[in-house]
Amino acid sequence: MKTLVVKGMHCGHCKAAVETAAAGIAGVADALADPVRGILSYVETGPVDVPALKKAIEAAGFEVE
Repeated sequence: MKTLVVKGMHCGHCKAAVETAAAGIAGVADALADPVRGILSYVETGPVDVPALKKAIEAAGFEVE
């Protein structure tokens, strides 16, 4: 399981937005955002373009460390 720190999640809508953004990236499966801890966990099912993953989450309105 891989993780990213995601800032700016505060509610269920934020959680869903981050999970949807992550799910749109090839190789990402089982994306699970945790607004309380400020992380996104996911399983790699193939090569993941991490910069593209970060960009997708940022496009949804969140900051990725």
